[in-house]
Amino acid sequence: MNQLIPNIEIRPIGSRLGKALFQKKRALRLRIDDRDQILFITSYPPRECGIATYSQDLVNAIANKFSDSFSLKVCALEHGISDYVYPPEVEYTLDTTDAESFASITNQINTNNRVDSVLIQHEFGFFNQIGDERFLKFLWSINKPVIVVFHTVLPEPDNALWNLVQKIGAKCTSIIVMTQYSAEILQKHYNIPENKIVVIAHGTHLVPHLSKDKLKQKYNYTDRKVLSTFGLLSSGKSIETTLDAMPEIINKHTDALFLIIGKTHPGVVASEGESYRDLLQAKIDYLGLHEHVQFINRYLPLEDLLEYLQLTDIYLFTSKDRHQAVSGTFSYAMSCACPIISTPIPHAREVLHEDTGILIDFQDSNQLADGVNRLMGDERLRTAFSINTLQRIGSAAWENAAIAHAKMLRKTTESI
Repeated sequence: MNQLIPNIEIRPIGSRLGKALFQKKRALRLRIDDRDQILFITSYPPRECGIATYSQDLVNAIANKFSDSFSLKVCALEHGISDYVYPPEVEYTLDTTDAESFASITNQINTNNRVDSVLIQHEFGFFNQIGDERFLKFLWSINKPVIVVFHTVLPEPDNALWNLVQKIGAKCTSIIVMTQYSAEILQKHYNIPENKIVVIAHGTHLVPHLSKDKLKQKYNYTDRKVLSTFGLLSSGKSIETTLDAMPEIINKHTDALFLIIGKTHPGVVASEGESYRDLLQAKIDYLGLHEHVQFINRYLPLEDLLEYLQLTDIYLFTSKDRHQAVSGTFSYAMSCACPIISTPIPHAREVLHEDTGILIDFQDSNQLADGVNRLMGDERLRTAFSINTLQRIGSAAWENAAIAHAKMLRKTTESI
């Protein structure tokens, strides 16, 4: 694809002279490389963060499928001074605790005629320290088309939150969310126009499935029925809901083993140390669960994580955050065809049905125990859930997420 894009009208991004200069620079650059350059502003590995993992998966998926159309670069969000060694696609870093860092990045974006559009992965916690006004100043000072991905969409906002989301929405060419529920909240609670909202489901991996028995043998879990949950540990995951259910589960299934996979979230460690993990350990001691609960206290490489999930008999998602829109851990479990028992966050309500999983009320250990015992005692049902899950996730595969993003990005750059 080495054809020149014809000159088209530029939408307002500054003065009339600024528009002409931007168009001229873009046309000159396209004679050398006609790919649209997209700058992702997001947390990014090796930072240990769910959105970082999501962003890398997305960047890789788009690059793998559309390398002839897009050049993808990353501005990695950092919280304070860091010494991360980033992959080559990371061209900038932004310290979200430093106002001068925002001004510097804005200048670099605006003066780089290679950048066609900017996609920001937004989570409110990323910008708490700098404040809403400083983030809005940063957003509105970018003179390129901006797309924002909302990872959290809260219903029934107060005036401050309503105004913040309104101002973000007014600047953006598009807002991406990952569930229909989030899209409805943006329309009904924030008055964001429907034509500005794009729903693209959280991507799932297409995993070449390995033998469960062989994986259990590899990790020394032979003859155990494995329950698991994973992710960066924090109190919001409500792991104690499962621990409180374990005595009833063990009473019927003495071979049950619950794996708690993942290290404590770095932000939690910084603010409260390992107090939550200590609380869980105290509950394990009190309930006498030492032979039935195991911590995998590491941030696992993708290959290892997918193996742990494939040897899992039942995946447990017990978040107590009623407003958590989506979960990457949930998507990973679906990728590995895990039968899932979950609290009813919007993501779970949209993808889990009676033939793919079980929904339980928040922090209800009795319902969880009943669900586990039902699935533990019915291998045919677990197998049916696994098969049905695999059939459902095709549309959400990272390859399809890449196509959806590419369509939207192409539309955005062609509107310049």
